[in-house]
Amino acid sequence: MSGFLLSIDQGTTGSTAMLLSAEGEVLGRANHEFPQHFPRPGWVEHDLEEIWKSVCDAVRDAIDKAGVAATDCLGIGITNQRETTVLWDRKTGKAVHKAIVWQDRRTADRCRELKDAGKEEMFRQRTGLVLDPYLAGTKLEWLLDHVDGARARADKGELAFGTIDSWLVYRLSGGKVHVTDASNASRTLFYDIGKGRWDEELAAVLRVPMALLAEVRSCSEVYAHTSGVPGLPDGIPIAGMAGDQQAALFGQTCFEVGDAKCTYGTGAFLLMNTGTSLVHSDNGLLTTIAWRLGDQTVYALEGSAFIAGAAVQWLRDGLGLIASSDQIESKALEVDETGDVVFVPALAGLGAPYWDPHARGLIYGLTRDTTAAHLARATLEGIAFQIVDLVDAMQADAGRPIKRLRVDGGAARNDLLMQFESDMLGVTIDRPENVETTALGAAYLAGMAVGVFTGLDSILDAYRIERSFEPQVTQTERDGHLERWRDAVRRARSTMGIT
Repeated sequence: MSGFLLSIDQGTTGSTAMLLSAEGEVLGRANHEFPQHFPRPGWVEHDLEEIWKSVCDAVRDAIDKAGVAATDCLGIGITNQRETTVLWDRKTGKAVHKAIVWQDRRTADRCRELKDAGKEEMFRQRTGLVLDPYLAGTKLEWLLDHVDGARARADKGELAFGTIDSWLVYRLSGGKVHVTDASNASRTLFYDIGKGRWDEELAAVLRVPMALLAEVRSCSEVYAHTSGVPGLPDGIPIAGMAGDQQAALFGQTCFEVGDAKCTYGTGAFLLMNTGTSLVHSDNGLLTTIAWRLGDQTVYALEGSAFIAGAAVQWLRDGLGLIASSDQIESKALEVDETGDVVFVPALAGLGAPYWDPHARGLIYGLTRDTTAAHLARATLEGIAFQIVDLVDAMQADAGRPIKRLRVDGGAARNDLLMQFESDMLGVTIDRPENVETTALGAAYLAGMAVGVFTGLDSILDAYRIERSFEPQVTQTERDGHLERWRDAVRRARSTMGIT
């Protein structure tokens, strides 16, 4: 089959467009960053028009690099930063406020209020989620309460709510369609993942009018067609959709129960396929919808570390220790170890398994001998340690060990980080040839809907491992590292522990 699939990966700091041939070959790729807005400490926002421009620019550049005609596009897949919350005018498509980003902590007190009222178990049982400002539900409630006239307009049906996927389909279709997919719906705090529908009781607790909500569809079907998109002809099927971490799980071909992957992006996200069984966590993880194909829903356990690549960006932009993010590995390799410096990258609180929005970043063990290289190495190790905590919790919930871990995302290219991760986990880590598996998963889902791929087996045939990392330390060395890490986490979670 001639032509190509277009994958739009709308991420936290930039938008990526990737073109995939019918044979699974990457033809072209482009990324455009967009500004981050921090109106107050702990608040993170995005301007939707800046995101839209970054998407259009990335699509144009990817097509130009590939040297193909836009008219040869067979279908579009979308993957997105998930819990980032958008409220927009149905007629104009304009946001009534900047999007509130998944990292934003402004609703921490509201989440505590709901917990104190005894609501968390109801939310956990129906949605698989915990009450945390990370998720979309309390963000939407905040917008309705703080944007002038928003609640009255929502009640009248004039406004629409969505995560970024929903808003992108709306814009790509010229405002004709308001849909989401099951994986993104499962991140809102008011979608019953067992029954597969919006939960009116949970929405009422958050005072969310049902008129705001999108139609929930599967992850691979034709939702709409392009209309009025710069650089693209009208009529291209928009045919695949999944949240970024679910798309990465799919792109990593984690189709069997027990398969697990970790994506190292702005944050780091560990997911394990649990099949059609909905496994609730007793260890601080989330239960989520991995994907829905046709009438079959596949579930996953998920652990989220809010800060991964963002810690490297902080070293670059906040401290000026490196000029570019790709310098982190060479800087860290200037020393053989951290000099017992430990960095807990709780720059936006701690996610799973702690769920502590009040934790703060901590660099512990500094001496006069500490250099920028020690801090660089401690930053990479801090990212890896967070995944160890997630793997421990996931193995306990799933009742099975993770014997191999597939990795992806930009930071997965960092050999030092991957080797240290393998050392601390004591498992083999497989890195695929294409670490852009988030975009790849969205392309696969769209390709299945438009007939480019005939099923999961045809996708498996295209998966290739570039390198495997094996553990190289003793258990005693591993235990020493982890003991220092856990002591530092305790200090980051309680100012009384910092001396």
